[in-house]
Amino acid sequence: MPLITQLFAALVFACLSFAAQGEKLRIVTEPWAPYVYEENGEALGLDYETTAIVFKRLGIDVQWQFLPWKRCLSMLESGQADGALDIFHSDERDATLLYPSEPLSDVQFVMFYANDRPHPFRTLEDLSGLTVGTSPGYLYSKDFSESTLFTREPAPTHEANFGKLLRGRIDLLITDRRVGQHLIDELGIRDKITENPLVISQQSQYLAVRRNAGMDLLVQRFGAELKRFKREPAYAELSARYGAEPAAMVKTENNTVAAEKTVEQHESSAQ
Repeated sequence: MPLITQLFAALVFACLSFAAQGEKLRIVTEPWAPYVYEENGEALGLDYETTAIVFKRLGIDVQWQFLPWKRCLSMLESGQADGALDIFHSDERDATLLYPSEPLSDVQFVMFYANDRPHPFRTLEDLSGLTVGTSPGYLYSKDFSESTLFTREPAPTHEANFGKLLRGRIDLLITDRRVGQHLIDELGIRDKITENPLVISQQSQYLAVRRNAGMDLLVQRFGAELKRFKREPAYAELSARYGAEPAAMVKTENNTVAAEKTVEQHESSAQ
């Protein structure tokens, strides 16, 4: 066998070791409905089901764990997990993570306030002196994260953040638009909470795996198959089931116009 053929065969074997050796890919994620969540012991969500379909087509078995996001990041860093679902890309993470060429979905971070204590705003400067509920480990825009005008206060869960908002312990909370709207309905508080229309930041979320773990080819194949699946009627049906909307024009924090894509995560940061 020619040397180049031997090298290629070795690369393929290394990159597809999970399938070849019968091992399961260990993927961690945080419940982030409607993208990924559990209901009556069953894993659901637009990004979860999309990822599961793609991995099935690739012949890869997956072991899923649903954990708080900071724990997910810690397991990824320590090698206890092979990858994370619905994670944002950042320059710092390129040294440790591999990202497919195709994102799973897009998120739009917006803020919500209680109708009893309304705080509508047009710029971050309007939030001077207020307290904003956040989620540990999440990556927000630099302007939001570094502002000294207002206080950022984390909560262990998204549900806890809405509870603090209703009780007046925080003035607003920030989360993805679709996640927030889903929770408002789930908690039965639609008549008590209002979404501020200003988009603080918009990012794509991915399935990412650890770098230098022999998964380079797997990532390439995942991205190609994901892109292919997104063109199929099955993906359109899946998106419609989870309320994906047609592209729309929205205003961002810098007053620029951005296209809202059909789906939206979570993600969180590597901090």
